[in-house]
Amino acid sequence: MSDSTKNIAGNGAEQATDAAEAVTREITPPAEEKPAGGDVGVYTHTFKRPFEYSGVTYTELTFNFERLTGRDMVSIETEMQMNNEYALAPEISRNFQSKMAAKAAGIGSDVMDAMPLPEFNRITNAARDFLLSTGY
Repeated sequence: MSDSTKNIAGNGAEQATDAAEAVTREITPPAEEKPAGGDVGVYTHTFKRPFEYSGVTYTELTFNFERLTGRDMVSIETEMQMNNEYALAPEISRNFQSKMAAKAAGIGSDVMDAMPLPEFNRITNAARDFLLSTGY
């Protein structure tokens, strides 16, 4: 039994509340024990093999999701609506996530659409993780 737990048994109600708060703080994982993804706001993707599209070869792309604004989200929805595409739940829509990732990297959504599937999946997963981390 830890010292703070032993103290709870022998103290009055007021002191027990203080000790319980201390125990609660101890149970919370330290900051360095973050999920394996770490900072989900910026994702750098290194391609397994160089990816070429429209004469440009990509070996690595950085997706800065944190720099996106509400205007960007509305722009993605508008682009989709113009193509008769809808995302009822962006956090599960690969199409929405793909367009969001393209904006975050400063590339066209057509580049994302042309990527090999494993690369596309990793990148859209990073977009989904970002959406979920922001409470979407």
